[in-house]
Amino acid sequence: MTYLLDANIFIQAKKLHYNFDICPAFWDWLDRENASGKVFSIDRVRSELMAGADSLATWASVRGESFFLPLSADIEPSLPVISSWANNGKYEQTAVSTFLRVADYYLVAYAHARKLVVVTHELPSSSTKRIKIPDACIALDVKVISPYEMLRTEHARFVLESP
Repeated sequence: MTYLLDANIFIQAKKLHYNFDICPAFWDWLDRENASGKVFSIDRVRSELMAGADSLATWASVRGESFFLPLSADIEPSLPVISSWANNGKYEQTAVSTFLRVADYYLVAYAHARKLVVVTHELPSSSTKRIKIPDACIALDVKVISPYEMLRTEHARFVLESP
């Protein structure tokens, strides 16, 4: 499988379980899996991460288009499909407008166009006030999983060094 990571994967990893000083192996694993063609994100997620002006922004700033994929012509046909779904659904106009402006829209479009698996901490929701990534993915037949499912599927192991 090839994975496309949501911004919250990086943000929560840094803030919680996999901070750079606690679990550098997580970040090394991301780089290794990216080099093997399995783990990516998109340039709009990178922009969100770099807006933080912190260690995560620094990490994102040294990873280019090989990790954070730019929008390309093959993605463009999926944009109106997702936009149409959002506009014709149950969501309030504010929710639709917000969704179509942020990285989530492009993340789902990228996964839709290239048949990638979206990885996010978000959960489906019945709210009409915000479009969640899993709701868009489910509606558009895009596979969506948690980061823990990805790590288990890929047999990631963050093992302490021997003393």
